[in-house]
Amino acid sequence: MIGMFATSKAGHDKDTVYIIVEEDSEYVYVADGKYRTIEHPKKKNKKHIQIIKKNSDDIINIKEKLVKKQPIYNEEIRKAIGGIVCQRQM
Repeated sequence: MIGMFATSKAGHDKDTVYIIVEEDSEYVYVADGKYRTIEHPKKKNKKHIQIIKKNSDDIINIKEKLVKKQPIYNEEIRKAIGGIVCQRQM
């Protein structure tokens, strides 16, 4: 699931779009590049997120960097999320 878009299904951040930056057995760690940066991702229970199955060049690039453990910048995350949010509103 690393590198995929996800929305929060519950809580004060409901419907917020994130990118999954890390995963363990029960939780995922998500970032939006603005409030939740790559340096301080939010810990979310896997039951409380909804995966968005959309691909773009930005998300493919981010996914490759996450898998290869290369540095990722918050600007890249914001740009990718901005593209997906615009598509969802249409």
